[in-house]
Amino acid sequence: MTCYVKITCPQCKDDRIMKAGRNARGEQRYRCQNPSCPTKTFMLSYRYRAYEPGIKDQVVAMAINGSGIRDTGRVLGIDKQTVMATLKKKACRLVQVNPRIHELLGNENRPEVRLEAAFEAELDEQWSFVGGKANQRWLWYAVDHATNTILAYVFGKRKDDVFKQLKALLEPFGITRYYTDDWGAYERHLDADKHEVGKRHTQKIERKNLNLRTWIKRLARKTICFSKSELMHDTVIGLLINKVEFGLNIFT
Repeated sequence: MTCYVKITCPQCKDDRIMKAGRNARGEQRYRCQNPSCPTKTFMLSYRYRAYEPGIKDQVVAMAINGSGIRDTGRVLGIDKQTVMATLKKKACRLVQVNPRIHELLGNENRPEVRLEAAFEAELDEQWSFVGGKANQRWLWYAVDHATNTILAYVFGKRKDDVFKQLKALLEPFGITRYYTDDWGAYERHLDADKHEVGKRHTQKIERKNLNLRTWIKRLARKTICFSKSELMHDTVIGLLINKVEFGLNIFT
């Protein structure tokens, strides 16, 4: 009696599969013949879990849900170096400006949208550190006052130069009113007729600060979980903002 096993591509689920040789251990490899499938070759089972389909997506998902590097490695059964390498590869694909709103404002075919889209923004800076508390790393960002959606963000010191970077990213939005705390950088670089200081209109961004601290352990005020490199610190927080706030697919 002969038995057959139907093989489908782990990515596109297509059943047009052909053999593609064997690996160094003699295990059979397969190739998907769907021209639009991103998969090159695959195997039915892997000795190292990091090669299994979907594992890299789980690494990213755990990172933006509060898991540290070692936490992720233990749960998924992979090396911590693999976890860090997976996250670092995502860094070059992150964007600092909300593309959905930015593209809407830049649509030349709909000039009425540009005229009607007037934003009031809340701005704030959130403290964290990398390696040690002497090396402070601040997240500067702005949210739409109406929807509490992040418009843009930058990382750096608590200096005027970093705020100028954020202000430059916000220029295309045509913001008509800024709400901030009393940090001096805002008063020095924002027009007085467009700037209001106080807690009355910054409640949404203060709540957003709490949300981010809940998602990411690196932002918690009292924690032993911190980044040892600025790249990892910025990447993990950037992945969360790109996924949750900007609605981007960070897994592909």
